[in-house]
Amino acid sequence: MHKWKWVILTTVLALTGLIIGLSRLSKHQKHTADSAVADAGATTQIQIPAEVGSQTEAAPRQPDAREIPSGMDAHQPLLPPTAPNDVVFGAILITFEGVQGAPNKARTKGAALELAKRLLSVAQGNFEDATKQGDPGSTANAGSIRRGILEPAVEYALFTLDKGAVYPEPIETPRGYWIMRRIR
Repeated sequence: MHKWKWVILTTVLALTGLIIGLSRLSKHQKHTADSAVADAGATTQIQIPAEVGSQTEAAPRQPDAREIPSGMDAHQPLLPPTAPNDVVFGAILITFEGVQGAPNKARTKGAALELAKRLLSVAQGNFEDATKQGDPGSTANAGSIRRGILEPAVEYALFTLDKGAVYPEPIETPRGYWIMRRIR
């Protein structure tokens, strides 16, 4: 009689485990199917200046694609296989109304873009001097950053720059315009 209790208990536990496993599998398959439906056919396009590269065709949306913040309207293009895993960079920040960390009396977006373009011409000759004219948070050497930290379009621009190069135009970020230089 004692032996049958163990057989029944073992069978009940095995069936319970099977039911739980099937339930989890079903939920995973539903989630995967929902993701596939949401991603099916969802393609976007990012416009990258010709100086950065020729990848301008629409890229299919990846399941882990990160949304680009306001002011940018695309998903991250694939970095080329030659792109490094981390870079050392400097950034000049120009804030404007409505961005993260903007002061109460921040300049307009148009005025910020005008200043960014003026500082870009300075930065191409002497990045350190241009950094001194940027807003607080600007730095000639921000240190090392790994892939996956910055917004997709900003990351693409930075990780496709040649060492020592300044990106050829201001980049809009959630914090304002950036003028970026890749150091290493």
